[in-house]
Amino acid sequence: MSSNPTSTQAAVAARRRQTEQKLAAVEKAIAQLRRERGRPTVRAVAERAGVSATFLYENPAARTLIKDEAAATRARQDRHGQNQHDRVEASWRERALNAEAELTRTQKEVFAQRQQIGELIGQIRDFDQMVPGESVQALTTENTTLKHRVHQLTQEHRKLQERLEGARSNLRFGDKRIAGLENELLEARGLNGQ
Repeated sequence: MSSNPTSTQAAVAARRRQTEQKLAAVEKAIAQLRRERGRPTVRAVAERAGVSATFLYENPAARTLIKDEAAATRARQDRHGQNQHDRVEASWRERALNAEAELTRTQKEVFAQRQQIGELIGQIRDFDQMVPGESVQALTTENTTLKHRVHQLTQEHRKLQERLEGARSNLRFGDKRIAGLENELLEARGLNGQ
């Protein structure tokens, strides 16, 4: 039995169309995985494209499509990973700069406080030198004496206040007595004059 060249050509053409359809389905599946950010594995592409894994391994064009997409995916992931790494590094760099600025500010503040403490300690030493221990005792004695004198003056003030109140009371009583005597005198003259 001899094969018909026309039927062979038709079979080859049909097989070529079928292969092209499968390759188009593979390209479409790869594009879908890319949009969905899925991994372009042989199994995932075979399931999406509706072809066998054997076709993907045996067909050089399909194998090249998958290899190219896998390389492109790795490159995208590497870029994404690098971008993420750069963002994290920039974040840490910013934190480090902020921490360094805060440390510088804190060191300046500590230095200023140390200077102020030194000045205050110097003032205390100056005061101690100006007022030796004997002078402190003299000041304490003088303070006690002044407190005693204030107490005495307070008592004298109270006594004088009491005497003043007594004098005012006597004056009021004297005024009433004089007014009473003047009334009696007027009444006595009024009776004599009648």
